[in-house]
Amino acid sequence: MTASGAQTAELRLVVLGRTGTGRRSTVCSILGLQDEHQGKDDGQTEECSKHRGEAAGRQVLVVSSPDWFSADCHPEERRRHISDMITLSCPGPHAFLLCVSVNQPADGETKALDVLEKLFGASAVSRNTILLFTNMEELEEDERLEDYLVTWRKDLQVLLQRCGGRYHTLETRSESEALEGMLEKVEEAVKESGEEHFSSLLYEEVEEQVRKKQIEIVRERRKDAQDDPSSLRDSEVTDEEMEEAREEAERSIGDLNVDLDNIFPSSSISPASPFASSLRSFWETLVAWLKWLPTLVRREALLGALVGLFVGGPFGGMVGATVGSVATEVGRRKTQKTK
Repeated sequence: MTASGAQTAELRLVVLGRTGTGRRSTVCSILGLQDEHQGKDDGQTEECSKHRGEAAGRQVLVVSSPDWFSADCHPEERRRHISDMITLSCPGPHAFLLCVSVNQPADGETKALDVLEKLFGASAVSRNTILLFTNMEELEEDERLEDYLVTWRKDLQVLLQRCGGRYHTLETRSESEALEGMLEKVEEAVKESGEEHFSSLLYEEVEEQVRKKQIEIVRERRKDAQDDPSSLRDSEVTDEEMEEAREEAERSIGDLNVDLDNIFPSSSISPASPFASSLRSFWETLVAWLKWLPTLVRREALLGALVGLFVGGPFGGMVGATVGSVATEVGRRKTQKTK
């Protein structure tokens, strides 16, 4: 909702997420589309895309942006993806929706929030970003997301604090209610910000470029001989013509003049360090292995492994094994008492 309390005509949403966090499925859920690639890697979608539709009685515009904040993204692709994301969501989104997997470390999402702050200012994160938790099937049956975050995922809690505590999940039994709840949170965030939508100096500059190009395209199509584009009146063209011209204008803008060198220093866009690569490889292997374990011991094994990882060395391994085995035994006894 806008600052005046009236529901906005169209909600613009930018969906972000690294590979494997369900970005494509999220877009399909919002727009009520069938995900033809369900279960496949998000990485197959390599271009920024814009979609319009209706969701929970609202008109929505959804911009899906590839994973441009990872170390694996080439600098030229990164610049193109960021330029497309900004151009397609002009004059500014009502919310950034960051997909976050509950079974992955939060290093990629931390980087995404850092970049949003550097590009658009701190309010882009603190006021206009909502975390969308995915891969909820990894939680134990009947386990509340809130309890999981407090007990096990301090890293995700840090993300939440940066985003003003705003989060949601679309992976519930009632998808329609989940979608309604998410859009209400978007509208509430906009209302609290006191603005009609998020904007910044960068968005204002790009919107001006798009509007100028839009007028030029309309003039060319109508073969208008006047030199002053401001003399073109809205009544002379249809809404459909203006929308088609805008889409062409957005495609023609190209890469924006954004100083990404200060945002992505050479050290951050080079291949990941051996430690970072080993850490992620360890995490992915651990999560895959835990899926084969009984639900009872998954968490305890994970706890022991992480202790061993961060203590390090043979001593760390022994400590981790001890913590894991003790936690497993405690969990087993607790379960026996409840039977």
